[in-house]
Amino acid sequence: MSTAAQESSERAAAQPRRPRVLLAASGSVAAIKFEVLCRSFAEWADVRAVATRSSLHFIDRASLPSAVALYTDEDEWSRWERIGDEVLHIELRKWADAMVIAPLSANTLAKVAGGLCDNLLTCVVRAWDYSKPVYVAPAMNTFMWDNPFTARHLDAVRGIGMSLIPPVTKLLACGDYGNGGMAEPAEICRTVKLFFGRQVVNGT
Repeated sequence: MSTAAQESSERAAAQPRRPRVLLAASGSVAAIKFEVLCRSFAEWADVRAVATRSSLHFIDRASLPSAVALYTDEDEWSRWERIGDEVLHIELRKWADAMVIAPLSANTLAKVAGGLCDNLLTCVVRAWDYSKPVYVAPAMNTFMWDNPFTARHLDAVRGIGMSLIPPVTKLLACGDYGNGGMAEPAEICRTVKLFFGRQVVNGT
C-alpha cells in the first residue's frame, strides 16, 4: 500500500462512525408516530427498527425511511435454519450502541419487568448489554399508568439500568384526558442525542 493510501486509510479509521440506534415499537396507538421517530433519528444515526405484531396495526411500513430496516417476529424465526446461522436478536444486540422502546405499552413493560422474552423485541431486551443505554417512552391510558403494577414495573426496569422518558398529560386516543401519552418524538430524539454528545453535535 502506498504512503498516501495508508494515510487515507488511517484517517478513515480514526473518523468516529455514526451512532447505531435500535428503535423498537410495541402495541400502542402512539406507534402511529414511529415513522416520525425513525426519520428524526436517521438524521444523525444509523437506525434499525423492531416492531411487535400488535404495533404493526398502527405502523405504515411503506412510510418508513428506506435506510431503516424493520424487523418483526417473523424475521426472528424465519432467518434461522441450522446451527451456526445468525440469531437475529443477538445480532441486533451486538450491532446497536443504544436501544429506544417508543412506544412502550403496558403489556410490553410488564413483560420486560418480568424478564419474559416471547417476541423479537423482548428477546433483544433479555439479551441486552446493560453497559449500553436503553431508553423507554411509555404510552398507555391514564388508568393503566396510575395502576400500582405500573409503578412496580417501572421500578424493575429502572433497576436494571433503563432510562425513563416520562409520558405527558394530553387528550389520549381513547378520548380521556390525562397522563400517559408518549413523549413527542422530538423530545425522545433530543434525550438520546444528549447521551452521544459531541459525536452527534459535530455531525460525525
